[in-house]
Amino acid sequence: MWNLLVEPEGRSGAENMARDEALLDETLRTGVATMRLYRFDPPCWSIGRNEPAIEHSGVAWVRRPTGGRAVWHEHEVTYAVAAPLATFGRLRDAYRAIHERLAAALRSLGVDATLAADRPSVRLADRPTTCFAATVGGEVLVAGRKVIGSAQVRRDTAFLQHGSILLDGSPDAANATTLREALGRTVTFEAVADAIATAWDLAPLAAR
Repeated sequence: MWNLLVEPEGRSGAENMARDEALLDETLRTGVATMRLYRFDPPCWSIGRNEPAIEHSGVAWVRRPTGGRAVWHEHEVTYAVAAPLATFGRLRDAYRAIHERLAAALRSLGVDATLAADRPSVRLADRPTTCFAATVGGEVLVAGRKVIGSAQVRRDTAFLQHGSILLDGSPDAANATTLREALGRTVTFEAVADAIATAWDLAPLAAR
């Protein structure tokens, strides 16, 4: 069983991360999988659970329960999937399967989205400081450039995967692109949410 939550009204970084953690807890209790689509307001950085804190004065940031590098959240659709691990199998299988569905949603909008081939793991010390600066296997690409950045965490028999689908703005890395750049037109949060709902064959629940 799957639920779909669509939240077009933005929330703060702390609220969004708390809601994603709550979804993971709910999945552990009930065994129900949930896809959540949401926004950040005000914009902020998020950093992985093992990353050093952002020290710059006046810069809003929040720590994610997942790993990964820093991400700036502004012109995007943010997604979260909380599900029993048995839904997909291994975490790596879940990562690719979720991206396959997201890529299908983007293709329905006219985006030539593909999945990156698997590559050897990169040592933590050699990884770039921002999520979109490098590509790993199974991520969603447009013309070889990253359009979705994602991270995962496992808790007992369930996992949380969340990430950013870039709509517009200036990506924080040359290796990234946006839907506006790919299509030459503005793509709204609502259009992407509808495409994802169709690709996953889900009907939104009322906002909670």
